Formats: sequence, structure tokens, C-alpha cells
Amino acid sequence: MTRDITTEEDRIRDTERARLSALVSGDVAAAEVYHAADFQLITPIGAVLSRDQYLGAIASGHLKYLTWQPEEIAVRFYGPAAVIRYRARLAVVFGGHHVPLSGYWHTDSYEYRDGRWVAVWSQATAISHGSPE
Repeated sequence: MTRDITTEEDRIRDTERARLSALVSGDVAAAEVYHAADFQLITPIGAVLSRDQYLGAIASGHLKYLTWQPEEIAVRFYGPAAVIRYRARLAVVFGGHHVPLSGYWHTDSYEYRDGRWVAVWSQATAISHGSPE
């Protein structure tokens, strides 16, 4: 089976942008569709969150994305899996503390399950002020 790589790359990019939009809008029901049941997030401070913990924090208001602006999304395929990487600017409120607009690297692993791409792992790394962007 041949796959149109450009089309699949765009499909994953569109999926990631839709996932981010759902997270920023706080639409947990929509966001759940883009996260596998076994999804895990590694936060910029090294905490590990399951899908339920992550989306639960958004639903409760403990975590509120104010903006999430991705730059160009690079995509690599590995059979029925893909890895994406991009820089983004985020502003967030976490536990009542406002984290101003800052730069982050994002690396996400997607798998093709039940006819669609879903995020299975995600890791965010803060870009320090002294490092080149």
C-alpha cells in the first residue's frame, strides 16, 4: 500500500492544530478525540500526566491555555506511527499562576488507530531566555 506522504503530513498537521484549538478553547470533549486512551504528557517541569489527568486539569480550570501558537510542524513517519516537532509560543494559567507568553519545543508521537491519527505521547520543553531560538 502506498501512501501520499504529503497528504498524510498535512492530515497530521491539521489534527495537531485541531487538538491545540480544542485545548485552548477548553473543549475537553473535542480534545479527548485527539488523545489516545493511553496518552501521556511530559510537562516542561517534568511532571507526567495521563490523558484523564491532563484533560481533567483543563476541565477543572486548574490548567487554562490562553494562547498556543505553533510554528511550522515537522513530521516523520515510522509505519503506523508519526513523530511531530515544532516550536510554539504559549501563555497559560496553571494553578492560578499566570505563565506569560513564552517559547516551547513540542515533540508529539502519533499513532494511526481506528482510521485516524491520535496523540499518544507529548513532551514540551521550555526555551530558556539565554538559548538561541
